[in-house]
Amino acid sequence: MSASGFSALGGLALLLLAVACGATSVTGAAIGGAALAWLRRRRAVRVGDPSGGEGLVAAGVTVRFGGVAAVDGAGLVAHPATVTGLVGASGAGKTTFLDALSGPRRPAGGSVRLGGADLSGRAPHERARHGMARTFQRTEAFGSLTVRENVQVAAEIHAMTREAAGRSARDRRRRRRAARGAAGAAADALLARVGIAEYAARPARTVPAGAARLLDLARALATEPRALLLDEPSAGLSAPESRSLECLLRDLASEGVAVLLAEPDLDAVLGVCDVLYVLDAGRVVASGPPAQVRADLRARDACLARPA
Repeated sequence: MSASGFSALGGLALLLLAVACGATSVTGAAIGGAALAWLRRRRAVRVGDPSGGEGLVAAGVTVRFGGVAAVDGAGLVAHPATVTGLVGASGAGKTTFLDALSGPRRPAGGSVRLGGADLSGRAPHERARHGMARTFQRTEAFGSLTVRENVQVAAEIHAMTREAAGRSARDRRRRRRAARGAAGAAADALLARVGIAEYAARPARTVPAGAARLLDLARALATEPRALLLDEPSAGLSAPESRSLECLLRDLASEGVAVLLAEPDLDAVLGVCDVLYVLDAGRVVASGPPAQVRADLRARDACLARPA
């Protein structure tokens, strides 16, 4: 990335820090009136409305590749209003575990629940309808669409497929159409919130790597998730952007979202996570509050282990 690219992203990171931490004077200047109103409504809806009490619960998840168990009986609980960390060295099984939780990979055993609903065996789109969103290590944006269009499409699809309140089918359809009509404002608000509003009109394939990763996060947030699964979201981000991302994740948790953050570096997540799980060779070898896990020698050995 060029020096000018880093400079632009650094400025956006400062905006994100102010937005995520509630500096309304900055958001008012950076976001249009309709977009700001949408963002405030979403915050009002989420606060005090956590993910069914128990959040995301996985137990005994096992994924095999031939005779090798990439994930071996792993489990975790990501509570609403909490940032939960999943850490482990490269090759420990973090991405495969997230695949099993979000649906792209069918586990050989175990269960996955969200908000009390059993999602075991459900397809990814069905899990998304229950409130699960996911980002990947490789960015997944539509390269020919603009950054704004990518987020708007995600918001429109969510508006047309989500469960809508209403006394009749006609009333529910009306609410879905209204939500779809607000997708543009939703996209504007989310791009400002994650700090990449400057790239809104650019084709997604032309933006820097850090902005592309934040675009994936904005698309995930467009689905208004109850559980947000992030696979190494800070990869490619500058130090200011990483700090802004941490602030945003804490902000999302304060709104009742269950955030599950997968990262290879134990020390990098100590300041943002409420609970940590350490994965080694597909097994959870340590879990608990960050200070407790950091003091666990097995946890440090697992995070420092060389990939197989």
